[in-house]
Amino acid sequence: MGHSLLCMTGLLLLGTLFYVNAEVPNKPTVILEPSWPQIYSSETVTVRCEGSQSLFVWREDELIRPRTPEYRISRATESDSGGYSCCTMSLSVCSDIITLTVSSSKPRATLTAHSSIIPAGGSVTLSCSVEGSAGWKFDWFRRDSQFSGAQKIGAGTSEHTISISEGGIYYCRGGRGDPVFSTEDSAPVTIQKQVLAAVKLQHSWSQIFTGETITLRCEIQGGEGKVWKYEWTAPNTNSPPTSSEYRISRVSVSHSGDYRCRGSSDYLLTGWSDAFRLTVSSSKPRATLTAQSSILPAGGSVTLSCSVEGSAGWKFDWFRRDSVSSKAQLMRGNEANRVISVSQGGLYHCRGGRGDPVYSTEDSSDVTVTETREFNYFISTRLRGHYVMCANNFI
Repeated sequence: MGHSLLCMTGLLLLGTLFYVNAEVPNKPTVILEPSWPQIYSSETVTVRCEGSQSLFVWREDELIRPRTPEYRISRATESDSGGYSCCTMSLSVCSDIITLTVSSSKPRATLTAHSSIIPAGGSVTLSCSVEGSAGWKFDWFRRDSQFSGAQKIGAGTSEHTISISEGGIYYCRGGRGDPVFSTEDSAPVTIQKQVLAAVKLQHSWSQIFTGETITLRCEIQGGEGKVWKYEWTAPNTNSPPTSSEYRISRVSVSHSGDYRCRGSSDYLLTGWSDAFRLTVSSSKPRATLTAQSSILPAGGSVTLSCSVEGSAGWKFDWFRRDSVSSKAQLMRGNEANRVISVSQGGLYHCRGGRGDPVYSTEDSSDVTVTETREFNYFISTRLRGHYVMCANNFI
């Protein structure tokens, strides 16, 4: 009897259990779309129910959306914050609670650069982020100056980094959702691009002499059309120029040494240039005059050549005298050609000059060109009863 009672009791409990499970539906699931950990005022968010039919949406024990599996919140505010759950129509089974937090403050994007200087021929990586939240796409902007308008250089990129190769003022902005909710613009970041500077001698002379006037120039590759500020390092000076040119009047041996320059402009800068080694010779050069021949044939000409050894850039003055005691006359002045042709005898010398103002060499030594003269004479002789006419030339 006891065993029968125990068996009946077990069957009753098992039947009750099967009955209850048959009546209880699956537990609903509540989903927040988008599933961002932080929602901001004015964003659009949806509370969605899944798992059973005819679901209710509840917030803090308040039925807010009967008989629909979805609750869409357009332009969310702080008052929409709270715990949300989904329940069956009979309210017998509810989902776990999901918490929605709406922040009243509008977020600001943050822009960071791995370097503030773009190396010559290189690039810099920029990163844009919105702290404590996800799901953003980014717009990227660049300005040429503080007063110029911004240009969009990238729109709606899911990558939070970009690579840039131009200097300027950069900022970014985040956006997400549909319709798009945008962050505040990031603070601007200034990026400078490095270009190359080089010191060049205005005239590429291989040798400089004491007393000449020279100009060194700071040339910047890729800096055309920009307003530059210049710096120089130079030997024996405490006040180098701040312009692109370094002019030295009446250069001396003390100016010998290494010269470097660098420049900066709006979002462009150079490193120090390689050193330009200036060597100034203390001795004044002497021109050298050579003649193709020292004899000027009758009716012919002789070629003269003037040169300054070990240097270039010269123009030449040519002089002639009739004799050692006479005054030299300038035949030709400031001749770029170092060779001339003469058809008169005399004493010749030359002189080189270059630069502005003109720096002159020592006069060359004289070269004498002797002109031949033709004399015709007749000798009459009686030879075997005949007269013979002989013509001879004498120098």
